[in-house]
Amino acid sequence: MTTFVIAGGGLTGAKAAETLRVEGFDGRVVLVGAEPDLPYERPPLSKGYLLDQDDRASVFVHEEKWYVDQRIEVLTGRRVTALDRAAHEVELAGGERLGYTKLLLATGASPRRLRVPGNDLDGVHYLRRLAHADRLRDALAAGGRVVVAGAGWVGLETAAAARHYGCPVTIVEPGPTPLHATLGPEVGGYFADLHRRHGVELRFGTGVTGFAGDSAVSAVLTDDGEIPADVVVVGIGARPETQLAAEAGLAVDDGVLVDAGLRTDDPDVFAAGDVASVWQERYGRRVRVEHWAAATNGGPAAALAMLGREVVHDDLPYFFSDQYDAGMEFTGWFPPGGYDRVVTRGDAEAFHAFWLTGGRVVAGLHVNKWDEGLDAVRELILSGRTVDADRLADPARPLTD
Repeated sequence: MTTFVIAGGGLTGAKAAETLRVEGFDGRVVLVGAEPDLPYERPPLSKGYLLDQDDRASVFVHEEKWYVDQRIEVLTGRRVTALDRAAHEVELAGGERLGYTKLLLATGASPRRLRVPGNDLDGVHYLRRLAHADRLRDALAAGGRVVVAGAGWVGLETAAAARHYGCPVTIVEPGPTPLHATLGPEVGGYFADLHRRHGVELRFGTGVTGFAGDSAVSAVLTDDGEIPADVVVVGIGARPETQLAAEAGLAVDDGVLVDAGLRTDDPDVFAAGDVASVWQERYGRRVRVEHWAAATNGGPAAALAMLGREVVHDDLPYFFSDQYDAGMEFTGWFPPGGYDRVVTRGDAEAFHAFWLTGGRVVAGLHVNKWDEGLDAVRELILSGRTVDADRLADPARPLTD
């Protein structure tokens, strides 16, 4: 029987399996996930679920009955530990081997860890899995002093959640602003002001050197002193889970290297989601994106490619964030420092920002501009047109002009 195996039980894998059935694939589909839960969406873990506004059932992609009805075998709590490309088999933890006709690597990413003394103390949290969110939510609800290491998206959203629970919060960040590598200082400064207005203490240019405490954390040690802490959240980025691919001899760098059709250098092995570094003709290079859209769009694209369809997966990167009363959407891409101008329109409560290179818009975001959103921003990016920066900054001119 033709068998498609999906290594990875997250959103990417679930969407790939769903697409296979929607497109009429009648063979065997096996979804292998290392976590004990059915596939779920990760954004709520630092947003509504962490805030206790979304119930547990709402995070799952499908109920168990759906997988049964679709004849999709879901193996939870089962990690793929080896890939034998010659035999067309994967090995699961415990030694069981599973044959495949086509294989999708959707192994995702894992949190980067601070390798400092005291990293194993109780009260030091990382946020990637549903179980992590459960423990962190309980810790925040109990109150206490919170220190967040890292002012990226996870760090900022968990800081906002901690303030929601009434916890005093300090963010420690080696860079000069939040999201410095992602958004640059111009818009990173907005998020710094946002958190200051909500009572967060920000310490920039400061690194964490260790954690103090007996069995539980009591303080964070930094370059410029000690910060008392009852709860620590480490949000310093994620690394792609490439070990399985690398040990099988597939090309990896920052992610598993795939072409625009999500194919690896093995014609029967594909990769998508957080783990995939995808060739983008628009940028003339491979790009790896760790956000929700990469999973929800990449999984279906990979499924079509596994079915032999011609696929060009070149969607503009997209992500969103909710912090306090600020809702944000971003689309586009540029490497760190890869722009020469930022143009904004609006005010501190609701605005657009555009990143320009050579007079062309390469990325844009909005904060609380739901009436205009991102459609015109996407059009500007995809058109490749040179824009008049003064007109772009003028809120009296519609973006569609």
